[in-house]
Amino acid sequence: MPDEKAKMKFKEHDMYAHFMHTSVDSIHLHYVKVGSDTLPTLFFIHGSPGSWKGYEKYLMDTALMKHFRMIAIDRPGFGYSNRGHAYHLEKQSELIYGIVKKEMNGKPMHIIGHSLGGPIVVKLGQDHPEAYASMTILAGSISPYDEPKEGWRRIFIHNPLQYLMPGPFRVCNTEIWYFKKDLYEMDTCYNRLTMPVTFIHGDMDNLVPVHNVEYGKQKLAFNKHVKVIIIPGANHHIPWDHYDVVKTHLLTLASEKSNK
Repeated sequence: MPDEKAKMKFKEHDMYAHFMHTSVDSIHLHYVKVGSDTLPTLFFIHGSPGSWKGYEKYLMDTALMKHFRMIAIDRPGFGYSNRGHAYHLEKQSELIYGIVKKEMNGKPMHIIGHSLGGPIVVKLGQDHPEAYASMTILAGSISPYDEPKEGWRRIFIHNPLQYLMPGPFRVCNTEIWYFKKDLYEMDTCYNRLTMPVTFIHGDMDNLVPVHNVEYGKQKLAFNKHVKVIIIPGANHHIPWDHYDVVKTHLLTLASEKSNK
């Protein structure tokens, strides 16, 4: 959605959104920011494919805005963030942290990632644990041992056939293939995640198995601030189908010690 059109949508709800364009390592990145810069931040990261717009309802939620400034990004390769180029997990973290660093305001920052955004928030937390007050993983595909093999994906990466795919799905296919290997490198660094971590997952998720939560709990057995919310009968689309569950959790972050 063009920025001007999106601005009008927010204006219709008597809200003002800042549509930001910045550069990290000479790569153009795009994100949306709403709310007061004097408040703690909810930092949303979408899955694959996707864009900031997947969190539009959250950004327009007045109850959340009372407690938080909210930022939603176009991940590198999607939307207006160098669209069409796929990046490994390490580079995604590096680029997104460029936005995080730019937007630090001396208040707690809470990172939230859905689906493939799950391993990205984990990587962000591993790379810069001091930057985040909490982490929320929504149906996150974090376990390398539960990833389907899907060897067919490789065929489309270095083959003209890839151009038969629509742009976002081409990037999606490539980064999923990258991440299948990248997750193994992340597997050994969970000891850095000492902040509160919440897993929210549906027990009927047929895209990212709920066993990813068990994997996360095992890796974070040392962390006394891990919370798990399993939604009975829920599929992979919990940020939208179970908005109230996610919103209720996010509001609890406003009263935690990390915000005081």
